[in-house]
Amino acid sequence: MTPTDLPSDLLGLTLVVLMLGIKHGFDADHLAAIDGLTRYNTPARPRLARLVGVLFSAGHGIVVVGVALGVSLLTTAWQPPAWLDAFGAWLSIGILTLLALLNIAAVLRTPAHQRAHLAGWRSGVFGRLLHAHHPAAVVGVGSLFALSFDTVGLAALFALTATQFGGWQPALLLALLFIAGMLATDGLNGWWIARLIRRSDAASRTASRVMALAVSGVSLLTAGLGVVTQTVPDIDAWADGRSLWFGGAIVLVIFASFVLGQRLAGGAAARDLTSAP
Repeated sequence: MTPTDLPSDLLGLTLVVLMLGIKHGFDADHLAAIDGLTRYNTPARPRLARLVGVLFSAGHGIVVVGVALGVSLLTTAWQPPAWLDAFGAWLSIGILTLLALLNIAAVLRTPAHQRAHLAGWRSGVFGRLLHAHHPAAVVGVGSLFALSFDTVGLAALFALTATQFGGWQPALLLALLFIAGMLATDGLNGWWIARLIRRSDAASRTASRVMALAVSGVSLLTAGLGVVTQTVPDIDAWADGRSLWFGGAIVLVIFASFVLGQRLAGGAAARDLTSAP
């Protein structure tokens, strides 16, 4: 994605950036990290466990704001080389495909009596950090997870795009909107996982599988669309300017899986109660 792929009017741009933030919050690494941090803190620190998603997103947002402001203040004319956009696109396609396959394999390999846990490449690299047990430490983990090509690249993109509206203020606005979208989805995810852990084992197992498969499906679809847009110029031209629609579709799919997981989990909990002696 380049500045020319985003809407040229401020209202359209803000809506797309907000949707990108919501979509980014459903990134497999976000879900995996929040899942791990929430499970670790629930037994001894249930209140912190419910806030893990919000704190993680806040740490992520600190980096986004810093990069967006830094780029907007340091340059107004720099344009990223064409190869950088292509490299980032193919890197994202590869990571999305790998994570989708890992999560599908996790669901298939997880015994029926256990919860399926989402896989994420950064959560694997920073595995020990998922034992953070202080609010500031959780914020720090969120900041470390933001030190990646996709997140830093998005923040720089917002800054470069906002320069057409003048100064650093529009860049800050776009960064804050992106963070607001992330806060909504990360916060919801953390609350939901904490709630599942407190529910019956059957409910937790069912919902974890639904979400893992939904995230895997969305990752594969996104990767597939990326391959098509990178290799078929006509499709790439058609997809230009439709970021809001694609992001909205992804959010709807994940939300539908969330609702389905809740329903199935409720049914599993009810069966546990009726089968109890």
